[in-house]
Amino acid sequence: MQFARLNGVVIHHQVIGAAPDRPTIVFSNSLGTDYRIWRDVIVRLAGDFGIIAYDKRGHGLSETGDGAITMDKHIDDLAALIEHFEAKNVIVCGLSVGGMIAQGLAAKRPDLVRALILCDTGHKIGTPDMWDARIAAISEQGIAAISDAILERWFTKDYRHADNADFCGYRLMLERTSVEGYVGTCAAIRDSDFTQSSSELALPVICVVGSEDGSTPPALVGELARLIPGAMYQEIPGAAHLPCIEKPVELTETIRAFIDRLPVA
Repeated sequence: MQFARLNGVVIHHQVIGAAPDRPTIVFSNSLGTDYRIWRDVIVRLAGDFGIIAYDKRGHGLSETGDGAITMDKHIDDLAALIEHFEAKNVIVCGLSVGGMIAQGLAAKRPDLVRALILCDTGHKIGTPDMWDARIAAISEQGIAAISDAILERWFTKDYRHADNADFCGYRLMLERTSVEGYVGTCAAIRDSDFTQSSSELALPVICVVGSEDGSTPPALVGELARLIPGAMYQEIPGAAHLPCIEKPVELTETIRAFIDRLPVA
């Protein structure tokens, strides 16, 4: 395990090196998960690309920190991680809130980012009332009380069955997330709107979505792709909100094809 104190919190991360001339892909995970969701993608990319994966604050083995969790803190954490390793030629691959963090980083620190892979995310996700209701429910009853509803949006019906050990494991990952970290990040999503800043991005972007995503459906991700100048759009059939888990081969192929098309750095 690897840890570093960055931007005032201890961040749990993993670094896998590659040849100095190869791009570095930085993976930013979704709400209620840690960087292990990327495992089956990372094993297919390791060696060909540098890899940095991390648990955002309040998730996995990373500290929550003092005070309210805000999107700016998440963005600054990611910037500090990239700078800590002096990573160059960086492509940020963010899923859901990780995709919002990626958009925010590209707007705030364009010097750190060469390109974005935005998976199952949006420029604005949900409504304040929706997030307030979720925060209230989890604060009163815990994550397990509403995990079934969350998992229905995360995974396809074929994946969601008790005989699937992987599904059971990801339920545990969700339910064992720090309540403070989860509801704090819910509030960060609630209070964030990247409509204006993402419409002004000037770097290569691809927006990817599972065709059966119940959290950030194709219509929302398509709207994001149309908002960002020159952005590409790709659906992954047979996946819901977490194609890195349900369809890692297809997502990996999409990532490779996108990077292969990038202008020479």
